[in-house]
Amino acid sequence: MNIGQVIAQHRKKKGLSQIDLSKELLKYDIHVGNAAVSSWEKGTNTPTAIQLLALCRILEIHDIYTEFIGENPIDPFRHLNDDGVLKAYEYIELLEGSEKYGKKSAEILPIEGRKMKIALTSASAGTGNFLDDENFEELEFYDPVPKKASFGVYLDGDSMEPEFKNEQLIWIEQTDSLESGDLGLFFMDGLTYFKKFVKKKSGIFLVSLNAKYKPIPVSEYSTFKIFGKLAVK
Repeated sequence: MNIGQVIAQHRKKKGLSQIDLSKELLKYDIHVGNAAVSSWEKGTNTPTAIQLLALCRILEIHDIYTEFIGENPIDPFRHLNDDGVLKAYEYIELLEGSEKYGKKSAEILPIEGRKMKIALTSASAGTGNFLDDENFEELEFYDPVPKKASFGVYLDGDSMEPEFKNEQLIWIEQTDSLESGDLGLFFMDGLTYFKKFVKKKSGIFLVSLNAKYKPIPVSEYSTFKIFGKLAVK
């Protein structure tokens, strides 16, 4: 049989008219009328590759090679009669049901989010009561969050560029003790800062990574608190 005869045979087997088949093709964004279907079946025109594949899906033509070309040289059942094919399918079912030969379904693990507190005010515009619950909202994160992170805060400004950008979300591990060189979140004299904590003989300084900003000295008269240090993964 030629292509048109195969299409006509399977269309009739499915109980579809040529108009019905043209409507089914619309589901695959193939816009042809029943006249086109008729021309395919008569052999005056041939469907494109995309049209033919869509027809095979609609008409449930699974063995395309055998239907349109002839005996499939790689068909493992080609030398079996109907009883032999049935026996082969029975054996395949046994193999599929065995632990040794059957494919194991991949276990889909649910992605669990982590609820984290996020500061409502950004670093550099804060309050001495920064850690109070009323200053946070709780959000769920599916991206990796550092294990030791206590809360997140958005940066305001370019003082920690190039490593940290304006409006970047950073994670803070709550602690009131830092080593010199640690990056931390601080409150001093009415403002909240994210800076490098530097301790020298001459005193404590909050240092920006952006060289255009001068270190901020922490004097004995400053109202100063350590909220935490940068949490790393």
